[in-house]
Amino acid sequence: MFKFSSILCCLAVTTFSTNAVAQTRRQQPNVLVIYTDDQGTLDANCYGSKDLITPTFDRLAKTGIRFTQMYSPSAICSASRAGLMTGRFPVRAGVPANVSSERGKPGMPTSEMTMAELFRAQGYRTGHVGKWHLGYTDDTMPGGQGFESTFGHMGGCIDNYSHFFYWNGPNRHDLWRDGVEVWEDGRYFGDSMVQECRRLISEWKEQPFFIYWAINWPHYPLQGTEKWRERYTDLPRPRDKYAAFVSSMDERIGLVVDHLEALGLRDDTIIVLQSDHGHSVEERTFFGGGNPGPYRGAKGCLFEGGIRVPSIVSWPGGLPQNQVRDQMAVGCDWFPTLAELTGIEIPEHHLDGRSLVDVLQNSEAQSPHKSFYWQLGGGNNSQWVVRRGPWKLLGNPVDRRDPQSITDDDRYFLANLQQDPSESSNLADANPVVVYELMLLREEYVAGLDNKTQGVDE
Repeated sequence: MFKFSSILCCLAVTTFSTNAVAQTRRQQPNVLVIYTDDQGTLDANCYGSKDLITPTFDRLAKTGIRFTQMYSPSAICSASRAGLMTGRFPVRAGVPANVSSERGKPGMPTSEMTMAELFRAQGYRTGHVGKWHLGYTDDTMPGGQGFESTFGHMGGCIDNYSHFFYWNGPNRHDLWRDGVEVWEDGRYFGDSMVQECRRLISEWKEQPFFIYWAINWPHYPLQGTEKWRERYTDLPRPRDKYAAFVSSMDERIGLVVDHLEALGLRDDTIIVLQSDHGHSVEERTFFGGGNPGPYRGAKGCLFEGGIRVPSIVSWPGGLPQNQVRDQMAVGCDWFPTLAELTGIEIPEHHLDGRSLVDVLQNSEAQSPHKSFYWQLGGGNNSQWVVRRGPWKLLGNPVDRRDPQSITDDDRYFLANLQQDPSESSNLADANPVVVYELMLLREEYVAGLDNKTQGVDE
């Protein structure tokens, strides 16, 4: 498997795409990937939520491309981040479920090639800001996975003022800079993340940089600022608390975008803004608050509401603006897409993601995926999905918003998303041939997982 040292050898020379998408004023564009946390499918004004104020999301959509059928690599935090960082199925990357939030517990194997390692090998400065949740040992924390600079929390969630792990006991502090624990008691973590992003951008403005801002909002605890809590007092609970946190997040993302513009770097910077999965309905988030629109499910399940996410890419210097793409895409696709946009050749290495460059440049281009596979958890009872065209087969499905709606007869749940995007009816009994074909396709995907260098040939 690949380690950072081998990538340095493989990527000694940058190869630019023949379509010259990376030719801007600077030789290679900067990359800022902003990964929000537990943000519902339609939770931005540009996605149709009339009760939210999200001017930054809307601004990036107007200066970029908005996806309507973007899927997260998984429906839970760690697995989704592994899929984003490696361009591979989370289960192939060794993270089928959430990893531990306890110090000393490992996470994603260091043998995996991360996006940070890919960019760093090409001379990019690499920074992580915010949430990690991919390992809590020295070698599986960001510094061991390709990031030269890191600031944030290693576990799944923290209180935004004390920076203590927000879950259950024992209480433990979780704020780190470059592998060393730091204390900022009482300082709002959102403001600390903004300051860190601005610092990195300012210090690295003369060199290409890759910054992964894993902003841990609107994940619980829902601690929006007083300004936005007052603004949403007329909304019902828990939507009011959730909305305040979304707008607090949007405002801070805007401050970083403003900083790029002030330094004259906006046209030279690719910004990807996307949620890691659907909204939470856990008790810690008051059992809801997010808006999945017509889609069934939520965080923790593979119905559309758990994995169909808001997603925007904006690069005024190199991509179309104010456009929408309806083609199917997956968070794993950003690894090869950003590599192609920046002119980086990926070493011989199996990726499950596919480049979206053709789709970004042409609204009529076909999705790079004829089919795709999701698996949440391990063992015989793991949730899984095979998607081919409009057909979607779920195995061991769970509906977090309505658990009682799943019966023993729904062990295999077939939906046609073109006819029924809400997945309201199980079509398995009426379409046994489709079920059989998708089961065979699933077996092919699972067999390919045993060999990390192979997968389904699409």
